[in-house]
Amino acid sequence: MARVTVEDCIDKVENRFDLVLLASHRARMISSGSQITVERDNDKNPVVALREIAETTVSPGDLKEDLIHTLQKYVEVDEPEPEVPLIGAGAGASVDSDDTEVTADRMTEEELLKGLEGLAPPEEPPEEDAE
Repeated sequence: MARVTVEDCIDKVENRFDLVLLASHRARMISSGSQITVERDNDKNPVVALREIAETTVSPGDLKEDLIHTLQKYVEVDEPEPEVPLIGAGAGASVDSDDTEVTADRMTEEELLKGLEGLAPPEEPPEEDAE
C-alpha cells in the first residue's frame, strides 16, 4: 500500500492548512457514517479522507462548502424586506383599511421649517419684578 502524503494532495488543495481542515472534516464525516469513495485497506479515517482528496473522488470545493455550512450559526437569507414607511399615519400619509399601499405627499423645506416652528413652545417674555 502506498502512503498518502501531503505531496499527493497539494495539487488538489494548494494551501496545506486548508488541506488539514478539509481532511479532518471529511474524516469526521466518515466517522459519523458517511460512505467512503475509496477502498479502506485497513486505514483509519484521516488516511481515507486524504486518499479521497488525492484521488479526487471527493471534490475539495464541495468539502469546503460543507465545512463552511457546518460552521455557520446564522444563515443569511437574501429575501427583500417589505418597505415600511418611516412615518406612520402622520400628516400627508393616508392608509385605507382595505388598501395596503401607502402614499405620502412631498413636503418642501419651507413647509418643514414652518411645521417645526409650530412644534416649539413660544418663548416667554422676561418677567418684570412688580414693586
